[in-house]
Amino acid sequence: MSKIKKLLVANRGEISLRIMRTAREMGIATVAVYSEADRLSPHVLFADEAVCLGPPASNKSYLLGDKIISVCQELGVDAIHPGYGFLSENADFARKVQQAGLIFIGPSPEAIEVMGSKLAAKQAVGKYDIPLVPGTEEAISDIPVAKARASEIGYPILIKASAGGGGKGMRVVENEGEFEEQMQRAVSEAQSSFGDSAVFIEKYISSPRHIEIQVLGDQQGNIVYLFERECSIQRRHQKVIEEAPSAVVSPAMRKAMGEAAVGVAKACSYYGAGTVEFIVDEQLNFFFLEMNTRLQVEHPVTEMITGKDLVREQILIAEGNPLSFTQDELKINGHSLEVRVYAEDPRNNFLPDIGRLETYKRPQGAGIRVDDGFEEGMDIPIYYDPMIAKLITHAENRNAAIEKMVRAIEDFKIVGIQTTLDFCKFAITHEAFVSGAFDTKFVENYFNPSVLDQKFTDSELEVISALAVEFFTKNKPSGSLKNTSADNTESAWRNRLH
Repeated sequence: MSKIKKLLVANRGEISLRIMRTAREMGIATVAVYSEADRLSPHVLFADEAVCLGPPASNKSYLLGDKIISVCQELGVDAIHPGYGFLSENADFARKVQQAGLIFIGPSPEAIEVMGSKLAAKQAVGKYDIPLVPGTEEAISDIPVAKARASEIGYPILIKASAGGGGKGMRVVENEGEFEEQMQRAVSEAQSSFGDSAVFIEKYISSPRHIEIQVLGDQQGNIVYLFERECSIQRRHQKVIEEAPSAVVSPAMRKAMGEAAVGVAKACSYYGAGTVEFIVDEQLNFFFLEMNTRLQVEHPVTEMITGKDLVREQILIAEGNPLSFTQDELKINGHSLEVRVYAEDPRNNFLPDIGRLETYKRPQGAGIRVDDGFEEGMDIPIYYDPMIAKLITHAENRNAAIEKMVRAIEDFKIVGIQTTLDFCKFAITHEAFVSGAFDTKFVENYFNPSVLDQKFTDSELEVISALAVEFFTKNKPSGSLKNTSADNTESAWRNRLH
């Protein structure tokens, strides 16, 4: 085993700060890297040492893998944590880190390579009897052959880039007449976005849910699953709201999905933290989608319901330690929600917004967590992902977690830029979300920018009032308020929301 004494975080913003906090608790010294745009960022000020990589653009700073490794060698760093994004799923970088005698806090380069290709991943998991969406098992480029295969699968079908992500290189084809044009577009976009024109075909599941399983594996071959996260509320194929556990997953389904996720991890001899993503159809059948070989943005909701610090576990596994707990020792405690606070304007098709954080006041209280990388007075740079913060709540049940999130959103004061906070409040109080009857088309089906400037509808008020009454009843205070009626509680909430 190799004890890590100094850790470089090859990332920026909230995830860098979050990783460094755990490292400090473990007695590990930290090194930050930053671009010129981030020189006053909180993660730079928090670290024990900090090194500027270069100009703001990612390809001149955070993507300079060789320079990052050189910094490690100069400063006597033992290990690199890549966070998420940037170099986190770059197998060549992971391999260079290891070749330099450093510890890469993540899986092996080989696992990253296998799971980085959707086709290779599907082939790898084939022997583990894991449910797969009907489709081609290899890249396909011959249009007549592809068209014939699409007819066998049955329309609508999905053409997907093998190296894709974020909805790029992906086309829905409703009928044979539009197949050829859509395939040419998918191939072209795959090549321009990923440098890899390989595409494959899958049956299109029209109203899917996106549910993922968190896994942890050690270098001794032990793998556990830390239950599921519901990630179906998305815009532009990217998540906005996540929760754990899912409102629709039964104990039997959870066990089946968890065991399938462990099989996926075994298929590539996985170690470290990873996430196995599934799509779930209207009958709650689940199908393997892909594996993310890194820490996820939404990992806090899993931490809240399991009590496990996933970054701490990543570091311990990278040092060579076996898992400190078994599957049977993992339990779900309550419910957790996360909303991503983006510098985006939901009234204008969620376009990114830039400006200065003139006011920035975080919500506080029991069961409320804010992971962020900004302070009041800072400018939001245009060079990176527009996420400002992650707002997380935890409570004893789902309704209480939603109620706590409503209050936390109201208490989160941001002035100077447009954010997704009011959209998130709309979403989590919508009847479809509260009932659990939603899928990845939530925004398409229910959201219109005009709703953000309206009063709550009667149906929404009924839902929120019911949540408030249930929460109040279960958490009734003692003393002079003990006789307050549910009717009075509901009236108070209606007045507040109007």
